[in-house]
Amino acid sequence: MKKTHSKALLSFFFFFCVTILFTEMGMAENISIPVNVGVILDLDSDLDGKIALSCIEMALSDFYATHGDYKTRLVLNTRDSMKDVVGAAAAALDLIKNMEVQAILGPTTSMQANFVIELGEKAQVPIISFSASSPSLTSIRSPFFFRATQNDSTQVNAISALVQAFGWREAVPIYIDNEYGQGVIPYLTDALQAVDARVPYRSVISPSATDEQIVEELCKLMGMQTRVFIVHMYGSLGTRLFSRAKEIGMMSEGYVWIMTDGLTADLLSSPNPSVTETIQGVLGVKPYVPGTKEIRDFRDRWKRKFQQDNPFIIDAELNIYGLRGYDAATALALAVEKSGTKNFGFRKANVSRSSSTDLATDVSLNGPNLLQALSNTSFKGLTGDYHFVKWQLQSSAFQIVNVNGNGGRGTGFWTPTKGLVKQLVPSNGTNSTSLSGISTVIFPGDTTGAPKGWGIPTKEKKLRIGVPVKSSFKQFVEVKKLPSSNTTKITGFCIDVFDTAVKALPYDLPYEYVPFAKPDGEPAGTYNDLVNQVYLKNFDAVVGDVTIIYTRSLYVDYTLPFMESGVSIIVPIESHTTENAWFFLKPLTWDLWASSLVFFVFFGFVVWVLEHRINGDFRGPASQQAGTIFWFSFSTMVFAQRERVVSNLSRVVVIIWCFVVLILTQSYTASLSSLLTIQQLKVGDAKELVNKGEYVGYQKGSFVLGILLGMGFDKSKILAYNSPEECYELFSKGSGNGGIAAAFDEIPYIRLLMPKYRSKYTVIDLSFKMGGFGFVFPKGSHLVPEISREILNMIEGDKMKDIQDKWFGDQTSPDSSTSVPSNSLSIKTFWGLFLIAGIASLLALIIFIVMFVHQEGRVVLRPSDSTTSIWSKIRHLFSIFNQRDFTTHIAVNDQNGIHFPSMGTASPMGFSAHTDFRGHPSSTGCDSSPNSQTPQDVVINADQLTNPNLEVPVKENQKSNVNQQTLTPTDQRWNAVIHQRSKSY
Repeated sequence: MKKTHSKALLSFFFFFCVTILFTEMGMAENISIPVNVGVILDLDSDLDGKIALSCIEMALSDFYATHGDYKTRLVLNTRDSMKDVVGAAAAALDLIKNMEVQAILGPTTSMQANFVIELGEKAQVPIISFSASSPSLTSIRSPFFFRATQNDSTQVNAISALVQAFGWREAVPIYIDNEYGQGVIPYLTDALQAVDARVPYRSVISPSATDEQIVEELCKLMGMQTRVFIVHMYGSLGTRLFSRAKEIGMMSEGYVWIMTDGLTADLLSSPNPSVTETIQGVLGVKPYVPGTKEIRDFRDRWKRKFQQDNPFIIDAELNIYGLRGYDAATALALAVEKSGTKNFGFRKANVSRSSSTDLATDVSLNGPNLLQALSNTSFKGLTGDYHFVKWQLQSSAFQIVNVNGNGGRGTGFWTPTKGLVKQLVPSNGTNSTSLSGISTVIFPGDTTGAPKGWGIPTKEKKLRIGVPVKSSFKQFVEVKKLPSSNTTKITGFCIDVFDTAVKALPYDLPYEYVPFAKPDGEPAGTYNDLVNQVYLKNFDAVVGDVTIIYTRSLYVDYTLPFMESGVSIIVPIESHTTENAWFFLKPLTWDLWASSLVFFVFFGFVVWVLEHRINGDFRGPASQQAGTIFWFSFSTMVFAQRERVVSNLSRVVVIIWCFVVLILTQSYTASLSSLLTIQQLKVGDAKELVNKGEYVGYQKGSFVLGILLGMGFDKSKILAYNSPEECYELFSKGSGNGGIAAAFDEIPYIRLLMPKYRSKYTVIDLSFKMGGFGFVFPKGSHLVPEISREILNMIEGDKMKDIQDKWFGDQTSPDSSTSVPSNSLSIKTFWGLFLIAGIASLLALIIFIVMFVHQEGRVVLRPSDSTTSIWSKIRHLFSIFNQRDFTTHIAVNDQNGIHFPSMGTASPMGFSAHTDFRGHPSSTGCDSSPNSQTPQDVVINADQLTNPNLEVPVKENQKSNVNQQTLTPTDQRWNAVIHQRSKSY
């Protein structure tokens, strides 16, 4: 019994010890590792800071409630930056050096973050800001800075899509003058330009601006035409801006206000109802956060907690900053756990003793690990999928809200892929877009009609319209001074067109005409000077006969042209006197006459060379041969040549030359007919005027002067005229006598000038086509499309024609079709033909010479004959060329009979004493004595051809010179052929 009792005591003791051991082990396992993290927010007077801090605290409470097994626990060390950059930097330095925090949540603004990021970089402490959205922070490129919010540059495309959807062509950004405001402006400007919207002005508001300064800037905006404003600033300054804008009447009908996402979140979450009342009709963009059940539950819990912690703040609303703070704290808690439980300390960096500061002398040992863990952290947060890409959250859809009633009413969405859509419709677990567009928007002034985006400046009750002062062509614009009433009356075609277009506008447009004149009534400058007044903002527009040209369009905008325009030349008409004895020479220029003559002689010479040895028609005395050359070549003009050509080379040359002659004769005939039937012009074209150095005229003050100088005219030879009468007077004097040879002017003025002088002058069209007459407005003016539409409507209807008939009558356009240029045909027109004919003739001549020298020069020019000079040999070649060649197979008819092919100049029955069978000098030499007889050609008369019994007469001396025994086989064959042919006859 006693033993049993001992065993029970021992078992109880063992069980007790084991229980204590496991209890100690469990307590050891449940001990968490505290990790210091910093929080830098504007907490003193900023509601958003208090909201964000409460959300961060709830995020850690919720996170560790569901992750009780995590070994790390974040310990918040909160600091108030007091809305100051230095305060934020000091708070960050204190947290890093004294509290050795592993990361910092915050700060609030972009300017504060700019300093804090540098400290975090040196201490290798990650900085996670969920409200610093300026794009300029990206340029720092610090791997220890994580942007847990949208970059402001991601919203500019949503804003530009709104501007484009409503057709607004201009927008003025109004932004705070600090890093937050300036950072987004370059991106916004580029996005607006991408949708063809211009930024004519940038309104910068100082963060410390007084109400009077804000009103002064707003009044400046009222003095402009643009009525679309994009506001990018903090909520406190934005509230004051809209309040002052409402006081001076800028929150009324016709104005458009668009808020960026930061200002939209600040003002719509404001508990002050007067703020919402002030911004009625304003459009805003904000990141889209789906209204999930988790957010609704969290909003209810947060509201109860926030009310308990801040009993004096009533009706505070959860905003996007609170939601992003909640997700940022969750991401940091996950990353700290992933980075491990070691190395949460700091090490001292080696610094020089001479350093005057100890900034960032402490370096976090866990910083690189935490940096890697944050980069790889991803989860489903309250604001959606949470994941850092290149140290910042990716852009998502934006919601378009319209402030109406007690808050913002959603009117649509913008997505990077679909643009503006009315709603996001979930389909198969993914988001897709419905029909594009947005719902009806209620703009300031409680109107649903989209404002035009521009208006008449309130400071200038009337537009100042500049008009030119003209002393001629007053049908376009005429400025009359009325002495009786001391007023100015402005009339004309251009005035009527503008008045009619303005009256058709759906709104009232007050304006007044201001003559562009000196005090004495004379024009104050050229048309270029007048257009420049619009660029200099001395005039709001210019109405008159102003031509649309490229150089002017660089500085101003034009409406659609209401009258066509272009530059043409007025030239005198010349009537030819057909009684002139040398009139027949006019169709061709002197160079073409001379060239034709040279080619005629050259062609005849080439044919003579090719035919001289084988064609009896081209032989005979020297005078006969020269006459044949000229006769044959010139007879080809009428194709009356009787001489036959037997050489193939000659035939090729003649065929080509006949084609050239055909073209020449037909062209001469056509040109002569034109000269006899049509009145000609004294001037052919502008180039002829430049080359001859003629004097020309232009209308004074016109841009035509620049065209003339560009064409190469000497400025001293350009005269100006003010009226058609002065132009006619200059023509009457003549060029060189104080007058002009031609006048350059625009087609509308020529239409007025030509009816009076049509019998004496005509028009040559130029290639200078202009854009026509148009009204001038400043760059980007919204009156340009409005007036252009009305001008187009007038042109398509009868209004424009009625105005034209009123001022010009039934004017026809200047017609130059009845006049043709008086240019005679020149060598430039036919040089191609002459080139072909010349090359063909030269080639034929060269081929003949090469063949002749090759055939005859082997004996005459043989190098073994050293006793004979080269010149003698060449003369001998010419003498051979002058002899008849019977070695060819061609038989040519002449007046004495038929020549048969023979050996050189020998008779058909033998060889001469001077040449061998190929016409070369014989072995006995060439006897040039006067007593030597020249062998005669063998001629068979017609009687001999018909009577075969008749013998061919052969002279005795010829017979005696022929030794049949010395003939070569070839010679014997030639004699046999000739004898056989004689017998056949």
